[in-house]
Amino acid sequence: MADDTRIAMLHTGAVVIAPLMELVRRELPGSTTINYLDDRIVADLRDPDASASVPDRVTGLARAAVAAGARAILLTCSSISELAAQTSEEAGVPVLRIDEAMADEAAAFHRVAVLATLPTTCEPTTRLIRERAALAGRDPSIRSEVIDGAFAAVSAGDRAEHDRLVVAAIEAAATGCDVIVLAQASMAGAAAATEVAVPVLTSLEPGVRRLRELVESLPARR
Repeated sequence: MADDTRIAMLHTGAVVIAPLMELVRRELPGSTTINYLDDRIVADLRDPDASASVPDRVTGLARAAVAAGARAILLTCSSISELAAQTSEEAGVPVLRIDEAMADEAAAFHRVAVLATLPTTCEPTTRLIRERAALAGRDPSIRSEVIDGAFAAVSAGDRAEHDRLVVAAIEAAATGCDVIVLAQASMAGAAAATEVAVPVLTSLEPGVRRLRELVESLPARR
């Protein structure tokens, strides 16, 4: 990877920016990162009158990133990850889903439990695991759960209550599956607060490692 390769991250929440920047500094030390945030997207996806605006808004952010010199883009929110292919085509640079690598890991297991704090994240994550499993010739059993009250807690600034609810859901799910997938990057902190007998997958570290592979594969600038 050439020094000062510019990459962009498109966010729907500020909470993941700091941990992602730490990972990027570690995994892509020669890169320059540009962060773009639209913190109304998740709410608007649940609003029938506003949801149709989201694809164009994501494309607009991607085009701004390319204008600023970004050669690759990471979508850091699973709620918008299904827009990756469309955004890449319209922006003209590779666009990676933060949860793609996590989904590949999950697809290796037979019984998968997906936990999320929002339906807008749960459904795309489940579809992505099925998609990646099909590419690998697998057909896992997937069940999903939206953790009641967790998103409301973190939205109100009560991270401790959010983490308590997520930990409880992890511990309950662990008895009936082979792997647990946390659908949102913002749930990763709770995973460290519990120990269960099955793997608990989060998206940040594998997502950034895959971003590094993508950036390293980019052709040299002429």
